[in-house]
Amino acid sequence: MKIMVIGRGGREHSLIQKFAESEQATMLYAVPGNAGMEELAERVAIPETDQEGLVRFAKENEVDLTVVGPENPLLEGVVDAFQEAGLKVFGPNQQAALIEGSKHFAKQIMEQYEIPTASYQTFTEAEPAVAYIKEKGAPIVVKADGLAAGKGVVVAETEEQAIEAVEEMLDGQFGEASEEIVVEEFLQGKEFSLMAFVQGEHVYPMIPARDHKRAFDGDQGPNTGGMGAYAPVPELEEGAYQTAVSSILEPAARALVKEGRSFTGILYAGLIESPEGPKVIEFNARFGDPETQVVLPLLENDLVQVMLDVLEGKDPELTWSKEVCAGVVVASSGYPGGYEKGRPLPVLKAHDQAFTVHAGTEKDEEGYVSSGGRVLLAGAKDKNLSRALDGVYNYLNCFEEFSDFFYRRDIGHSSISSTDT
Repeated sequence: MKIMVIGRGGREHSLIQKFAESEQATMLYAVPGNAGMEELAERVAIPETDQEGLVRFAKENEVDLTVVGPENPLLEGVVDAFQEAGLKVFGPNQQAALIEGSKHFAKQIMEQYEIPTASYQTFTEAEPAVAYIKEKGAPIVVKADGLAAGKGVVVAETEEQAIEAVEEMLDGQFGEASEEIVVEEFLQGKEFSLMAFVQGEHVYPMIPARDHKRAFDGDQGPNTGGMGAYAPVPELEEGAYQTAVSSILEPAARALVKEGRSFTGILYAGLIESPEGPKVIEFNARFGDPETQVVLPLLENDLVQVMLDVLEGKDPELTWSKEVCAGVVVASSGYPGGYEKGRPLPVLKAHDQAFTVHAGTEKDEEGYVSSGGRVLLAGAKDKNLSRALDGVYNYLNCFEEFSDFFYRRDIGHSSISSTDT
């Protein structure tokens, strides 16, 4: 089979790596891809949002399966365009993808179908939002309604911080994405991510993962797209996992069918373990990043066959390694704010304990250079989290002399107990 992956980040490189393991994959295309994907796939310089160009390339090259990685083309209807052209594509259509495209819509779905989440209000003007914040007090959460590359969320510890976030967002901080905002209750507890393959009302959950959103050690600094992750989550109670599937993922899939927005693809739930049980922080309509980079290496199935089965409404019978996988993101200095591109990376040597997933890299005559905020992820699998992280951090020693980059040094540390040997 010829398989095309749309996207250019770490999530898409991880998909390419997994597809390359399949005997069914005879040709891989990364569109537009990044430099790290070139070892396994042919890069094609078509932007993710050029629907006509993508469809034309798939037709001309007889692509058998297209997988859409990022959220923007999903919200713009790329799946609809492929389906209308009679091409096989894995991902939700434009109507279903709204579960990620509008936090207000997602909240309405959760409220109507009794899916547990934080209490909230939506606003398009600052004055009533400020009044709501003063009524509820801090900590409180302010979110841009639309897509903001993982940066449109402020967890405000004071009312002043919340009010500042409201004013900045409604003043156009994220363009159209923050013309409407959601102000919601702050939920106390530990976060985890749960992704599932979904086709209509059929839900096939993956193993849980835990992401680290804050930029710096100790969960300090601004929110990012994710600075590291691990899977599964050893400290997550089995009951919480089962409850998340039965009270969140499955009802969400049924709700979208009832709303005439039947979902096919990857439904991602960002969750929190609250005293009342798991609650939804957010839904995404695609693989999470960086969770994908630590979940897929533990999948023992052929990913090509899994996606074909899901598209046909068959149970893919997912099986998982008993190992733990951890990953740490290397980012450009300044991220998630301003940063320089084109900075040289150290030579990434082959390592028997670790693997590399490229996110924001290109190549020049000297080697790899940075082209994004999150540059790459170093990952490792082992029998427990502590050993996996040791492998990752030993591998990352090559970045010690490179001041243009940084990474968190405490990914997963709060989860490592004295019994983890």
